[in-house]
Amino acid sequence: MTPKELGYYMPAEWAEHKATWLSYPHNEDSWPGKIETIFPSYHLFIKTLAEDEEVHINVCDQQMHDHVAECLTKIGTKMENIFLHQFPTNDAWCRDHGPAFLLNRNNATKRAIVNWNHNAWGGKYPYELDTQIPKHIHTLLSKDEPTLELFEPGIVMEGGSIDVNGCGDLITTTNCLLNPNRNPHLNQAQIEDYLRSYYGVENIIWLGDGIVGDDTDGHVDDLSRFINEDTIITAVEEDSWDENHDVLMANLKALNSCRLANGKQPNIVELPMPDMVFYDNQRLPASYANFYIANKKVIFPTYRCITDNEAAYILEACFPDHEIVGIDSTDIVWGLGSFHCLSQQEPMAK
Repeated sequence: MTPKELGYYMPAEWAEHKATWLSYPHNEDSWPGKIETIFPSYHLFIKTLAEDEEVHINVCDQQMHDHVAECLTKIGTKMENIFLHQFPTNDAWCRDHGPAFLLNRNNATKRAIVNWNHNAWGGKYPYELDTQIPKHIHTLLSKDEPTLELFEPGIVMEGGSIDVNGCGDLITTTNCLLNPNRNPHLNQAQIEDYLRSYYGVENIIWLGDGIVGDDTDGHVDDLSRFINEDTIITAVEEDSWDENHDVLMANLKALNSCRLANGKQPNIVELPMPDMVFYDNQRLPASYANFYIANKKVIFPTYRCITDNEAAYILEACFPDHEIVGIDSTDIVWGLGSFHCLSQQEPMAK
């Protein structure tokens, strides 16, 4: 039976977390020439998360374990909430190689993990270690949670390519999920069957292309996100000369004409794009939509521009029960992702 048939579903990111999972950055090829510059912001991200929930970090070996513990201790991190696991990775993007956690509608004490295949966004980079991470985490958690089920659909899927509201709706993009470098043997209807069966959703909202500089072929977590069961926040670019303008307007139009599983038209909140961020003559996929919803905080990337303040005000209105924390991502986004891409939530069972 599929997870959906057994009562499993993926809760929204704002559902209470047991923990956040991360994979510690170490691949210099992901931040060529400047990996050392990302750690002040990355460590601050960890410290901020650990104030309110457990943070589990995949590290490659004992040397990295000791180094990370020392760095986090030095900045006053709440170390009782930090857990380091020697699960080697190729890269830091835990949103995509980490497990998808499910809860059960019929039994609030049961959880499950979906181990999707991971091929590094269409075979662009090495991934032989990353693809093992969900199994490592399942083995670890099963020691204390023997009912934790493991589902393996056998197709490629990345956490950043979808977003859910926990009430039957899922947003994704055709540019990513229908890309022949993922699952060329599947058509759109077949992919929808997998989404419904393994995320426990009813309704799928398809957007089109992603933003400039995104090497994931259009991950939705740079574009549009659920902020509650009836509301979607979506990135817009007002400058008609900007390459992102037409793409984001097309996605906005699609959202304005879609319906949710409950039959309602979603409320749409527009989120501006930051100023263009370049490094080494390459435009980077800077977007405020790559925020992470933690238990008591929403952590969003900032880019040293005046629009940072506007984005903060919008997010404050969207999340009145959360503290809005901006952390500089100008160097992190050279790796072509930000805080949502780096993290994966583990929901709390009741």
